Amino acid sequence: MNKYRSLCLSSMRSTLIVLISLMHSVSAFSLTVYVSPDGKDNNPGTSKAPFASLNAAKAYISQLRKKQPLAEPAEIIVAPGIYYLTAPLEFTAEDSGTAAAPLIVRGKKGSKCVFTGAVRLPIFQKVSDHLWKVELGDISKYGGDIQQLFVNGKRAVRARTPNEGTNFKVKSVSEIDVDASKRSAVQKITLTAEQLSVLPVNKPLEDLVISVNHAWDRTKKHVRRVSFFESAVYIGGRPMQPWNKLDNSAQFFFEGERDFLDEGGEFFKDREGILFYVPRDGENIENSIALVPVIQQILVISGTDQKKVEHIRFQDLSFVYTNHIMPASGEEPSQAAASTEAALMLDYAASISFKDCRIAHVSNNAVWFRAGCRDIKMERCYIYDLGIGGIKIGEMKAPADEKSATGGITIDNNIIRSGGHVIPTGVGVLIFQSGDNTVSHNEIADFRYTGISVGWVWGYGNSPAKRNKIIFNHIHHLGWGELSDMGGVYTLGPSEGTVVSNNTIHDIYSYGYGGWGLYTDEGSTGILEENNLVYNCKSSGFHQHYGKDNMIRNNIFATQIKAQLQATRVEEHRSFSFMNNIVYFNSGKLGENNWAKVNAVLDSNIYWDSRNPDMKMDKEKNSLVADPMFADLPAADFTIRNKKAIRSVGFEPFDYTKAGVYGSSSWKELAMFDPGLARQFSEMVERRLKEGG
Repeated sequence: MNKYRSLCLSSMRSTLIVLISLMHSVSAFSLTVYVSPDGKDNNPGTSKAPFASLNAAKAYISQLRKKQPLAEPAEIIVAPGIYYLTAPLEFTAEDSGTAAAPLIVRGKKGSKCVFTGAVRLPIFQKVSDHLWKVELGDISKYGGDIQQLFVNGKRAVRARTPNEGTNFKVKSVSEIDVDASKRSAVQKITLTAEQLSVLPVNKPLEDLVISVNHAWDRTKKHVRRVSFFESAVYIGGRPMQPWNKLDNSAQFFFEGERDFLDEGGEFFKDREGILFYVPRDGENIENSIALVPVIQQILVISGTDQKKVEHIRFQDLSFVYTNHIMPASGEEPSQAAASTEAALMLDYAASISFKDCRIAHVSNNAVWFRAGCRDIKMERCYIYDLGIGGIKIGEMKAPADEKSATGGITIDNNIIRSGGHVIPTGVGVLIFQSGDNTVSHNEIADFRYTGISVGWVWGYGNSPAKRNKIIFNHIHHLGWGELSDMGGVYTLGPSEGTVVSNNTIHDIYSYGYGGWGLYTDEGSTGILEENNLVYNCKSSGFHQHYGKDNMIRNNIFATQIKAQLQATRVEEHRSFSFMNNIVYFNSGKLGENNWAKVNAVLDSNIYWDSRNPDMKMDKEKNSLVADPMFADLPAADFTIRNKKAIRSVGFEPFDYTKAGVYGSSSWKELAMFDPGLARQFSEMVERRLKEGG
């Protein structure tokens, strides 16, 4: 018995020595655990026996941290593969690292470590050569409804009429049954005979939806009633906003009926749980893969004001596929779809970074650094195919304490493009009530609305959106003739210390008014806009609605379509200074609205209308009428050869080719815009101009 007791004590001492040794090793060396799709969550998390989920790995590290703080980084290595999620990955303050020992979550560089919020559908069945179907069965496993579908990695279109790329124009709208106390009303939208004819007759049309673009907003509702007698549809909800009503300048389409299923890439789900799909050219039923997003968020980082989530790095990871479900009540208009959430949501987080990550095929926004976020970086990430917008910073409401408000966010060297596929009002980068952020060297393209928006105060009230830097971005191919009142860089409210410089902005085309390059809107104050190249914008290269003491200097504005420069409200104070700029045009007029009346300092600029070399600029002190002699306008080479002219007005040449991403040749090549899309954009502009739009 004594011998047995001795052996037990000896074994316990050995175990204790091993545990003490392990604890010391944890504090002295970096800790690495592994995650793999082939792992198990009851494994020890080694390279040979990895965990199956990121949640298990971070919980393991969190438990170790509770026992003894780490002196070196803790690292989670994510093996290549697909990780299917039915709920978001959640990080709380318990998962925080420290400045000396951050938590690093990374994939193997160059491999595909993919966290997906989608599930795969059963294989398609053939209905005909031009129609496939899937019998879904229990629809609850797909999130209760299917409003987004991806086939072979491409976003499918919910069956609509007219088909994607065109819209009906509203004939007229009237509002009835207005109840101010309940904030409710009914809108009657009158249709033309052609528009009425697309609606199927002799069926209830219970799932018919109308989506209406009006100026900078979008309203989407279930149709309450169709009146073939009145040639009208009725929708309901809140009363129309007085500043942006539905009227005959709006455009719309219908969705929600199988009768609209007539084009490759469209789908429709009926009430019996059968999903129909029209295959695109080249798709094969045997190897086509259909995915349905089932969650709205992939990653949620959520701390509190007292205890933030801190010191976590994410690298070489992909976050793909989220859904966005329109509620039964529909969606009211909202500028920039401001309140809509994102695939990656962060609140009360600090010292977080995302590097070399991919966010794609999401049906909402990509990322929102919302409340109480500080010192966060997003670098060299590829963000594309977005249902709404790209990156949002700050809160919509004014922060109670600006010191603890979101700010100090860096968005650098990212590709952010192809947005607005579910709600067209999404923005590439949107800064709300937040200051001291830097948005630099990004490629921002192919959105239906604005490229970068800064500020969330209309007028001259207090705004914390100060000292933001919008620098060296390449912003282009925006609008696509779908929305109005938008721009390459759009600002709102007092923004003292904000700098918009060294950006290249081009090819912006709105539906109606307001396709601008630089747009200082309501109350924009104290902004410096310099060394920007702005060309090929529909309405003008620069427009100030109203604001105070903005400086617009040393920019190149070239080849805008309708007008080159624009100002709207005349105020007693100095609205802006416009100095040392080059303005070159070959179509449209020089100034629009109240450009000649606004209280502004106009001095030392160069103007050239290639159609009228004898134009006069007598009212501007020290300004010249001179050809800057750009090297090659058709090739967008704006190298200035008229050195004498620019010296005489004090224009300082700047290297506009530095705008956009930097780094490896492969990264720069990835950022290059699809020539086919560029051609489609040009064809759209030509068609709209011929139509007088």
